[in-house]
Amino acid sequence: MCPGNGPLRIGIIGAGLMGAKHAGFLTREQDARLVTVADPYSSALAERCGVPHVRSHQELLARGDVDAVIIASPNQAHVTTAVDCLAAGIPALLEKPVATSRAAADVLLAAEREHGVPLLVGHHRRHHPAVAAARDFVRGGGLGRLVAVNGLWLTKKDEAYFDQEWRRSKGAGVMLINLVHDLDLLRHICGEITTVQARTSNAVRGHEVEETASVIVGFESGALGSFLISDTVVAPWGWDQATEDDPAFPYRPDGSCYSIAGTTGSLSFPQLAHYHHEGTSDWTRPLSTRFVPKGTGDSYTNQLRHFLAVVRGEAEPAVSVADAARTLALIETAQRAAESGATETVR
Repeated sequence: MCPGNGPLRIGIIGAGLMGAKHAGFLTREQDARLVTVADPYSSALAERCGVPHVRSHQELLARGDVDAVIIASPNQAHVTTAVDCLAAGIPALLEKPVATSRAAADVLLAAEREHGVPLLVGHHRRHHPAVAAARDFVRGGGLGRLVAVNGLWLTKKDEAYFDQEWRRSKGAGVMLINLVHDLDLLRHICGEITTVQARTSNAVRGHEVEETASVIVGFESGALGSFLISDTVVAPWGWDQATEDDPAFPYRPDGSCYSIAGTTGSLSFPQLAHYHHEGTSDWTRPLSTRFVPKGTGDSYTNQLRHFLAVVRGEAEPAVSVADAARTLALIETAQRAAESGATETVR
């Protein structure tokens, strides 16, 4: 496919929380326009946006009026929907997780190779300007040798969030829905993770899936990291509160979500405050602080513009199926570690 010079025609598959979010960003993008929404249960988003509604992604593809699609269906439908889009020659932005298992991700990877159609996986946080700046700074030796990483994502989801059964069942859970973002960023910024220990709990809501997880990871470099995540507590610490990336979440300028430390300094994220000593490092000396410069924009807008460049053949997907599958394998390893109680190696 080689779209023309006008705005790209985009279809949305899945009219839930993420589908509606993508629709909002599409309405503000001059180089793209929403033309169709597919959802088996509701036509409300299509009606609100003034575009046709169909009940399935097959119907959407059969219309022949899209240059690309955004897939925001439930996790369990990601692979089958994306495979059909690739087979139809339609580039896709597929919401994370890329699949609900690494084996399913391999099916999608094979389809991508077979059809040669680009697919961008929606790990949107990678497109945040602070992420690019932190990655360059850490991997460029700005902290010396990386030693330790700590992260938090603590918040309370409202009970209505779980009205949809798939969010309470296997294939969901706070690890696959939320931790997948954070571990993806930690491996993107700090390097590959090779070992995992984990504990999980569903003690508050009692759903089939976990609501809280504590994870210890070992990086390929020898650095160690820890992460605590829960969607059932009242707290200000996490990406959504700290980055001002999504207006749906209250912003806390005093919040942070990652602390990254090395032999010559440390970095808070997303503030990008670099703490270091002037001259010889000594724990009795006061720390100096400077802020690492970063670009502008928000994750979703930057991701959408990158996706449009991918559709036009001007860029390769920043997050490929293979890359996202590595993050999924990491989540599977954390789930396996929580079950076994042992240190597990990322396969």
